[in-house]
Amino acid sequence: MNTPSPITSPARTALAAAAVLAVACSITSSQASPPLDLGINTPLRPSTGYLNDYLRADDPYMAAWNLGVQYRARYEIKENGGATGAGSGTDFSAKPGVANDNAYLLQKTLIRVGYTAKWWEAFVQGRNSSSTSDKRPSTGALPGSGAGPESDGPIDLHQAYISVGNHKEFPFSVKVGRQELSYGEERLVGAFAWNNIGRVFDAAKLRWQNSWFSGDFFTSRIVLPDDNNFNTPNDYDYFSGAYLTSKKIPTMQTEFYFLARNASPQATAPGPRSPFTVGTARDIYTVGARLVTATNDWGNINFFVDGAYQFGHYNDPAIAAVGARGLEQKAYMVVANGSYTWQEAAFTPKLGLEYCFGSGDSNPTDGKHETFENLFPTNHKFYGFADFASLQNLHDVRLYSSVKPLSRLTLLAEAHLFWLADTHDNFYNVGGARRGGLAATPGTGYGINPGYSSDLGTETDLIATWALSPYASIEVGYCHFFRGNYVKDSLSVIGSKDADYVYLQTQLSF
Repeated sequence: MNTPSPITSPARTALAAAAVLAVACSITSSQASPPLDLGINTPLRPSTGYLNDYLRADDPYMAAWNLGVQYRARYEIKENGGATGAGSGTDFSAKPGVANDNAYLLQKTLIRVGYTAKWWEAFVQGRNSSSTSDKRPSTGALPGSGAGPESDGPIDLHQAYISVGNHKEFPFSVKVGRQELSYGEERLVGAFAWNNIGRVFDAAKLRWQNSWFSGDFFTSRIVLPDDNNFNTPNDYDYFSGAYLTSKKIPTMQTEFYFLARNASPQATAPGPRSPFTVGTARDIYTVGARLVTATNDWGNINFFVDGAYQFGHYNDPAIAAVGARGLEQKAYMVVANGSYTWQEAAFTPKLGLEYCFGSGDSNPTDGKHETFENLFPTNHKFYGFADFASLQNLHDVRLYSSVKPLSRLTLLAEAHLFWLADTHDNFYNVGGARRGGLAATPGTGYGINPGYSSDLGTETDLIATWALSPYASIEVGYCHFFRGNYVKDSLSVIGSKDADYVYLQTQLSF
């Protein structure tokens, strides 16, 4: 087992520069009124952003307005997992001449204006997303510009919606326009906020809320990022569903969901610039349930279980002559998580264990597609911070622990054990794309090799988050992926190495 490689001198210099920039921005903000408290052991008060706090303090009627700017900068260093060659197929490769390292700066600015009345709400949010020195393929920028797949500028419409209703007086409300969709933990549907662009939909949503349950019923089209052009939805990729939540089971919250993704063949190429285009046509239906503890009733214990089954059809272009409707979709996933927090102990330690399973395809030629469809998740939160895996053909055992040595400082450590659910299927990347096709020359790349080990490897993550104030935070992380026998076997001829990922992020909320 390899040991983590040291951070190079340029990497240390870049991280130091980013840290100085973050602290400088925070100190600059502290010179404005109200003052910024840089105390590291003083609990933070709730905040809706500097501008909102300032305006509402002088005029209570300003509470109807939601004004603000959020700025985030993150410097990332990826060694042997930068996906700068032929996509994620070069991860862990030691082949001479393959550019497999990457270091770049991501910046995202969100500007919002909203107004909430008794019976309606209007909200508009603009976004600028830029990247510098990114070697990954761009999404429409000029070649060599350094603008990779997380660049979308100079400014675009992130959200713009109207909501009508008041659940205190009437059980129904309607929300129409460009908006984020986020349900459960975001394992299947999320805003993907870690990404420098994020994810939004042009959607219409009806909410029904009463004493028994609350339910969202929606239909939408995914919006495709298009750098230097106005973002538009994919007119051939529809995502609809119902998500119901009830607290009638004592001490528990129960969630039921039905999700439908219907993408026609035209959806596969609505434009060449977007990193979120659908890979194949599909009509996939997901039915599932999630059971979560009510924290106040269970004290220091938290746990949840989540399970889903999928049916429908999946058109796999890698398999010839599968018929007009493609393969029959038959897949499922299961997630179980339990944790214990010592609330009264020093540093408030927390210890948790999680198991995740996403089914794989046991026979690619039997007319069935058994690989779980991950839909529109925020995978970064669950399957390792280095972003090598998704909930497809995967077993993941995750052990995690956190402590708060200071009220504003949180330290998190995680360890992941990964292996394939079925060696007759591929190793899928964080975006749900397969590494390799139905076959690969042994030892020269990823593919389907049933004789190989299912052991993908182990990832360790160390994350520190420091809340400087209600308006500023800094986060730094280091991740190392110890490649397993599957990776070593797949790249045995060309060679392989472990991967490292380091980042430093600062966020300001004005």
